[in-house]
Amino acid sequence: MDLTLLLAGNGLMEAFTAPHGFFNFSFLPKYLVYFGQGVVYTLLLSVVSVAVAVIPALCLALMRLSKNKLVRGLSGAYIAVFRSTPMLVQLYIIYYGLFGVGGIQLPNVYILGYINLAQFIPGVVALAMNSSAYVAEIFRGGILAVDKGQMEAARSLGLTQWQGMRFVVLPQAIKNILPALANEVVTMVKESSICSVIGMMELMWGAKTVATTTYVTLGPYVFAAVIYFCINFPASKAIEAVERRMRRGDNQ
Repeated sequence: MDLTLLLAGNGLMEAFTAPHGFFNFSFLPKYLVYFGQGVVYTLLLSVVSVAVAVIPALCLALMRLSKNKLVRGLSGAYIAVFRSTPMLVQLYIIYYGLFGVGGIQLPNVYILGYINLAQFIPGVVALAMNSSAYVAEIFRGGILAVDKGQMEAARSLGLTQWQGMRFVVLPQAIKNILPALANEVVTMVKESSICSVIGMMELMWGAKTVATTTYVTLGPYVFAAVIYFCINFPASKAIEAVERRMRRGDNQ
């Protein structure tokens, strides 16, 4: 056998079998359950966080569009703070500060057997507060994309400013922002991995735990990356398909 091929074969075999190999998945038979639970935790954490962020984000967007300088300034300050500081710092401040030193005590209640609400709720609050700053800009952009004549027409029919916003402008704006809101969920699936630092048993926590338990240093992280890809790539393509269909509907 050619020496070059033999060395290449040995290198490929080492990549699959060595503890430091990229494709050493020998831990899967015993620890696959960690990744399964991590996927459920990650998806639940992401969807709930974005859902919780929607109402504050809408309020922030409307405040940003207000003619009152104080209201507009408060909204702008909130958005600037959460968009200009690392999410890790925000998570620590909320988890150890608001829910720790701040005195908000949560019971150690488990759902699905492994999701501790005492950790899950602070994680949701941190992610939702961060996400609301970004979703607020999505809402604001969607509202501004609606033609000003729509509000003028609503006012001419006798509707108040709030009624015109609620019944005329917002329904049209929501259509514009749905794809961007879905993209925020996809982004949140990736960003939720930061919650592993406070012991939340999501996907990244599972990979880290398996790596430290089995001393297989890269395989668990590569496997987690594959799972993240399998979640986010099809979701992104589905969102793109929905956007194309909505554009075709607008052109008809």
